[in-house]
This record gives sequence, C-alpha cells and structure tokens, in this order.
Amino acid sequence: MGQVAIELKNITKCFGPVVANKGINLTVKKGEILSLLGENGSGKTTLMNMISGIYFPDEGHIFIDGKEVTITSPKDAFQYNIGMIHQHFKLVDVFTAAENIVLGLQEKEKFNMKKVAARVAEISEKYGFEIDPNKKIYEMSVSEKQTVEIVKVLYRGANILILDEPTAVLTPQETQKLFAILRRMRDDGKAVIIITHKLHEVLAISDRVSVLRKGECVGTVDTKDSSESSLTEMMVGKKISLNIERGDAPKEPIDRLVVGSLDCYNREGIKVLKDVCFTARAGEILGIAGIAGSGQRELLEAIAGLQPVRRGKILYNNPVNGAQENLRDKTPLQIRELGVRLSFVPEDRLGMGLVGDMDIVDNMMLRSYKKGNSLFLEHKEPRDLAERIIDELEVVTPDANTPVRRLSGGNVQKVLVGREIAAAPTVLMAAYPVRGLDINSSYVIYNLLNQQKQEGVAVIFVGEDLDVLLELSDRILVISSGKVTGLVDARSTTKEEIGLLMTKGSSMPERGAEHD
Repeated sequence: MGQVAIELKNITKCFGPVVANKGINLTVKKGEILSLLGENGSGKTTLMNMISGIYFPDEGHIFIDGKEVTITSPKDAFQYNIGMIHQHFKLVDVFTAAENIVLGLQEKEKFNMKKVAARVAEISEKYGFEIDPNKKIYEMSVSEKQTVEIVKVLYRGANILILDEPTAVLTPQETQKLFAILRRMRDDGKAVIIITHKLHEVLAISDRVSVLRKGECVGTVDTKDSSESSLTEMMVGKKISLNIERGDAPKEPIDRLVVGSLDCYNREGIKVLKDVCFTARAGEILGIAGIAGSGQRELLEAIAGLQPVRRGKILYNNPVNGAQENLRDKTPLQIRELGVRLSFVPEDRLGMGLVGDMDIVDNMMLRSYKKGNSLFLEHKEPRDLAERIIDELEVVTPDANTPVRRLSGGNVQKVLVGREIAAAPTVLMAAYPVRGLDINSSYVIYNLLNQQKQEGVAVIFVGEDLDVLLELSDRILVISSGKVTGLVDARSTTKEEIGLLMTKGSSMPERGAEHD
C-alpha cells in the first residue's frame, strides 16, 4: 500500500442540534480498499458527502496528497480527482451510456461521440467493465446503470472513488463482478472507499475497516485481523450473538395458505404478478427473494386483501374450524380477523397502520379494538402489550404514552412489527422487518419470527439480505419480474443459485388484460 491519498482531520458536521459527525480523523491510502462500516444513522454517508462536495464541514480539515484543500461543491471534488457513486443513481434515462458519461463536461468544440465511445471502451477493457456506450439507460439493468456511474467518474480522472452501498441491489454474481473490478482499481493505485453495513462483504473486499458509531470514528483495523463478531462489537459497543437459531420444519407439514395462478396489475395497468403459485406451511418460514420491485410487495398485499387480484386463488385452511376459505372473497378486515397478518415496513413507517400523534398504547388499541365490544374501551390489555413490546424489543421511549411520531424510525418499526407478532396470527407476513434497524434489534426480530414458527405459525419473510434469508428460512421462493422462477430448500441451496434465479426471466412489463 502506498502513500496517503486523502486524510480527514477533526471533521465535524451538525444539522441544527443533531451532530452527524464529531471530530472524525480518517486516512485512505493509494492502492487500498477501505470499508466504512456503521449502522444506519452512524454518519457514514454524511462524512463521504463532505469529501464529494455535497456538504461542507463545520469544523476540520481535508488533505489530498498531503496538501490541505477546500471542497465546496462536487465540481471542486472532481478537480481533486474524487468521484462518488451514490446509492440512487443520477442518470438521464433517455440518454445513452456515452451521453451520460460526458454530461456536464465542458469542451471547446462539440463532443466527438466516436472518441468518447473509444475512451469508454479503453476504460472498460482496463478494469473489466461490460458496457455498451450506445445503449439507453432505460434499457439497462441495475448493475449496468451502476457500471455507467463508475465509468463516468473514471472518465473524469477519479483516483479516489467512494461507493455508497454499492451491492444493495445487486445479485451475488453481480457483486462478485463488481468486487473483481474494485480489486483491479486498487491494484492500479486508486484509493477506494466503500460505505456498507454488510459484514461478510467487508471481510471479502477491504484491506482496512473504519467503524463509525453515533457520528464518531471508534477505530480503524486491518481486515485480516478482524471477524464479524469483532466488527459488530465495534459498531454496537457491546458483544452480541450473531446466530439465528433455525429450528426444524415440521415432519408432517400442514398447508396453511395455497396460492394458485395469481395475476395482478398495478394502477398503470402493468402486470406485476404473473401466474404465481406457492404454498405456505404451518410451522415453517417461507423466504421470498428477488431484486427490488420484482412483485414482492404486491404479492403480500394481494394475500392481505390490499391489492386487487385479476385471476387466481388464495386459499386459507382455517385451523379453528378446518374450513378452506378463498381470501379473494374477503375484505382486508375479514382477512385480518382470520389471523392472516401483514407487517410491511416501508420507507415511510408511519404510512402503514401507525398514527403518529397517538401514543404507543393507543396504536396497540387500533388493532385490538373490535366494533360493538363496549362503549368504553379497555386500556389494560393494550397497555400491557405496549409495555411488553417496549421491554422485549428495547424500544427507546420515555414511556408507553409517548406519541409515536417522537420516536426514531427504528423504534417506530419495532412497535409496528411487535404489534403484528403480538396479535397471535396463524399466517404472519413480514416484509423488510429489519430495514434500518441496528444489528442487535435485527436479531431480536429474527428470533421472534423463529418463535412464531415454533408456535405453528406460517411465516412469510421478505428480506433484502440473502445471507439472512438462507439462515432463517426453511424454503425460499424466488421472484423475478413478477414470476416465480424457483422454489428451493434453504438448507441445501447457495447464494449463487438464488442469484441466478433472481435474474432469470427478466423482461419488459406486460400491459393490461381482461378481468377473469
């Protein structure tokens, strides 16, 4: 590893009373990959946004090649050969890859697109990119768009590259390709910084790891001397167990939910589910894997009665009376009362069944109150439930009477997930239940899902982390472009097999058809 490419000294950034970064010291060397690790809200992206010119530090100094610099805009950052690839791509859909790559650059004469394409081909060959300079962005897969973003900063001469959660939407195969490219960049003397929270990827790709906790840098270690447990302890500040105790699936499984030939269209008339068939069994966790936007949300909402179904059946085998009921004939409230519960954690957690101005106890009552029970509502049971959720999930709140909107996003989420689990469902659909949660809380929720399984609940789990899906699930249903592309045994499959199934059958959207 060579000399220092970039050094941060005592960097501090506040947003009003919130301290995002406090007195951070950090060095990145030429010819190394540094992972910046930390939980959601630890200040990783804010710190990198200061290097790339999006924010300006309140205090501290930035040095490039040993000289102090002032970076007030992304244009300044490019002058110092710094390029950042953001999690949400900044590309113009109707332009080609080559047009996006030169967009914003100033030339004395009109751009010669043949020369641009030749330079793109040269960069691609050097580092191993697969890119068609003449392909439009809207025709590209997620990994192709990411490739354009990386080539765009290299075209501008970037020697310091920052990648924000680069593998969040990639399949395992695409992740391996990206890592091979990043290693070639490192070997070419570039300094590469990866913002991530995936521990196994940190260990696979980086040379050193800097860990942020609550806006402060708690240390930098050599990756070869680290493990998942030691890095977790640095992130969280205490030892926690990273084991998911997956129990055995029942020897004689009972089909609790049978979905057959399911078709759904969204509001724009595009088919989002195509001939989906599967069975969810009592006492097992059925994982659902797929690239974001493959139809996972629509599938769960269709089962919960929240998404109109054009064709197909959703049969529920009622454990109370043994009857088989078609959920397509029922309202969302009737479906809930049968014990089929949906806990969907969206980006906006207060948009899905929690009322921000109500306190935690009243939010429990929203689910437990039945019409006609009494003129006066019974508070004891919801209060006990609220206290239990606060205690078991370590919800940070002054008390159970605190309005939900005053809680942090992660704590709102614990209330949301805890309430559905506490309702004693027979089918529990949990979509992204740990999105944005710290590692400790995530494992609490994984164990709660396992407890539901042991109690005979049919659990349907949609997650973003393939490692967790493999460790937690009994079977995994894979969806690609609204179609089922595979159903595999989680105990014997591999990430690579699931990755191939996730990209199988990707196609352009299909438009409206007649109702059945």
